[in-house]
Amino acid sequence: MPDRPFAGKVALVTGGSRGIGRAIVLRLARDGADVVVNYRKRDDVARATAAAVEELGSRALLVAANLAEPADIERLFATLREKLGALDFLICNAAAGLQSTMLEAPVKAWELAMNVNARSYLLCAQAAFPLLKDRGGGRIIAVTARIATERAFPFYGTVAASKAAINTMTAYLAVEFAPHGISVNAISPGLVDTEALAYFRRGSELLEKARTLTPSGRETTVDDIAEVAAFLCSDRASQVNGQVLEVDGGYTRLFL
Repeated sequence: MPDRPFAGKVALVTGGSRGIGRAIVLRLARDGADVVVNYRKRDDVARATAAAVEELGSRALLVAANLAEPADIERLFATLREKLGALDFLICNAAAGLQSTMLEAPVKAWELAMNVNARSYLLCAQAAFPLLKDRGGGRIIAVTARIATERAFPFYGTVAASKAAINTMTAYLAVEFAPHGISVNAISPGLVDTEALAYFRRGSELLEKARTLTPSGRETTVDDIAEVAAFLCSDRASQVNGQVLEVDGGYTRLFL
C-alpha cells in the first residue's frame, strides 16, 4: 500500500516505550513496520505502547532488556532473531545518566552514561549488522544531544561525553557499513518536553527558555523527531550517511 511504505519491514527501537522512542515506534508502525519495542522496566507503559502499535495495524514485540548489560543486549537480539528473524531499521534511543558537576561526578555516573548510551550503540550496531546485511541493507539511527556536546549544559557533563562518543561512532559506523547498503546517522533534538527532561535540575526553566526563544516560534516535539527518523529510514534518504541532524527549530544556532 502506498500509504504504508514500511510494510514488511522490521524495526528495533531501544528505549521505545515512552518519550521520543515511543513517538518513533508509532511513526514507523503507522507506515507499516513491525516494531520490536525495547524497554528496561515499567511493563504497563510498554504494553500501552505495544497496544498503540497494534491499533495502527502493525505487530509489536516487547523485549525488556537493560542496555547497560552486554548479556541483555545479546538476549534482545536473540529474541528478535527467534521471533521475527529479520531487521531493517535499528533506532538506538535508550539513554541514562546521573546529574552532577564534573568535579563531583562519581565513577558510577561515568560508567552508566558510557555503558547505556555509547557502548550499547556499538554493541547493538554490531549485532544488527548481519541482520541488516541479510536484508540487502538497512538503517541505523542514534539519538544524541549536540546541544550539550559543543557547549556546557548544566549538570550534564558525563552524559554529554557519552553523546559525543555517539557522534564520533556514527561517522565511523557510517563509513564501515555503507558498502553493505547500511546507512548510519544520528538525530540531535533540541530541548524536548519529555519525562526524562523533567528529571533534570533546571529542566522546566530550560524548556521554557527554549519555548520563548526558538526561532521557529515553537518548541520541538517528540513527533518532530519521529518524522525525521521516518525520513531517514525511507528510500528518499538513501544517500544521507554519517550525519548528525539537529532538529530544534534553530534554537542551538542562537548565541545565548
